[in-house]
Amino acid sequence: MKYFDTIVVGGGMIGASIAYGLSRSGQKVAMFDEGDNAIRAARGNFGLIWVQGKGANSPAYAAWTRQSAKQWPNFNKELSELTGIDLAFEQNGGFDFCLNEVEFKQRQALMEKIHSDSQGDFNFEMLSHDNLKQLLPNIGPTVAGASFSKLDGHVNPLYLLKALHKAFKQLGGELITKPVTDINYKNKVFQVNAEMDEFTSAKVVLAAGFFNKTLAPKVGLSVPVYPQRGEILVTEKVKPLLDHPTGLVRQTREGGLMLGDSHEDVGFDEGTNIREIQQIAKQTITIFPNLKNVKMVRAWGSLRILTKDGLPIYDHSDSCPGAYAFSSHSGVTLAATHALDVASYIAKDGLLPSSLACFSARRFDV
Repeated sequence: MKYFDTIVVGGGMIGASIAYGLSRSGQKVAMFDEGDNAIRAARGNFGLIWVQGKGANSPAYAAWTRQSAKQWPNFNKELSELTGIDLAFEQNGGFDFCLNEVEFKQRQALMEKIHSDSQGDFNFEMLSHDNLKQLLPNIGPTVAGASFSKLDGHVNPLYLLKALHKAFKQLGGELITKPVTDINYKNKVFQVNAEMDEFTSAKVVLAAGFFNKTLAPKVGLSVPVYPQRGEILVTEKVKPLLDHPTGLVRQTREGGLMLGDSHEDVGFDEGTNIREIQQIAKQTITIFPNLKNVKMVRAWGSLRILTKDGLPIYDHSDSCPGAYAFSSHSGVTLAATHALDVASYIAKDGLLPSSLACFSARRFDV
């Protein structure tokens, strides 16, 4: 029976970020990962580091998102130098398009509210069609304008996940590719069962996506999450078109365009729907008519892990001290603060700061 300071259940974007941060803090850590057979949200992630528009009804979430976005340059530098993996990180601002004047006014009101709630910590620009066309000459004639935030950026999510796993192991972390079947808490020690093996630890972190819903009650927690499918299209490589990511289209460093902005309630179906694909393509051509003849080379569906209010769950157990549960659909944006801040809280005194209390799943008990 192996003993660890902390066991992290889940090797996706959130679990790997926290596990890396814990190893970075000098802890002896095991990370359990089912591998690519798991429902892995990171596989279908759009790769955005995105601030604008988030937290309109939750200033705490907006502030938390900005905190992570500001940490990303140093986080990228540290992770790239440690692993030798280029994450294709860029953070020179991003656009979110408004297709008509109504959308433009609604977007402006939303951004102004977030700016006001931030007490000046969040800044943005609203660009009319004419101003936007000076920056993006290929913009379509019917696009009303766009919002712009300097904090927004993007990264290759697959390289990010690969780097987190590699850095975790380089710092002494142990990756265990077995599914966790049970967790027990006795005499202030957690016993984690994986197939026929048993592992023990002083702390356990649940970051297992949808499986959190099953595991959380075993340590006195609740993680009410549900799936929402998003679909992504990838085009052939084209000449440089976009120097900035957008909420619908981003150009990868290799030259291909990633397109996607769908929200489907279809349970755990990770497939694709031709109507959604057509709608994504139609929106893209409205924004960039010059892409009409660009070939699509593949498409896929992937599941977002959501709560009913759209906010993350960060929780610790009262009945099983040392147990934590984390769930969020912003694994890329929040990777920096998960690795640098959340892991530090767990490693030091095990207490989550009061600023994160509003993200407890207890909010759903009211």
